Amino acid sequence: MAATTAYSTALLGGARLPSARGAAAPPSSLGLLPLRSPLPLRLQVQDSAPPRLSLLRVKASSDDSSAASGDELIADLKAKWDAVENKSTVLTYAGGAVVALWLTSVIVGAINSVPLLPKIMELVGLGYTGWFVYRYLLFKESRKELADDIESLKKKIAGSE
Repeated sequence: MAATTAYSTALLGGARLPSARGAAAPPSSLGLLPLRSPLPLRLQVQDSAPPRLSLLRVKASSDDSSAASGDELIADLKAKWDAVENKSTVLTYAGGAVVALWLTSVIVGAINSVPLLPKIMELVGLGYTGWFVYRYLLFKESRKELADDIESLKKKIAGSE
């Protein structure tokens, strides 16, 4: 009987039920949900580490440079938009970019729902990252080759080549 009592006490988180020999006890006397606790419940968090001092210091100023830069940004965007000749083409490209982003999100969601495929894709990505680091970033000569390739690509895109 003692082993059963200890087991049930452990299952109930320390609360003990009255014995079955007596009459049925009201729910408030079971010890599980007391109507009123004799001791107030107090939670204390003890932290042995000293409080950290913030290394970031913030100073208020009356300079409105952020508002001015925002106004300048909007004015610059308006000027660039007014300089565009084919506004319909720009809007078509922007709409196509939004549709492409949505379609990519749908495809990634479909791939993610297939069992094991996301983990395989992670392994492929990890393998490619390892190969890229070995091929282009590990040695000085290969880093120089990568920098040259990037510069030539920039020139092709800008049309200066």
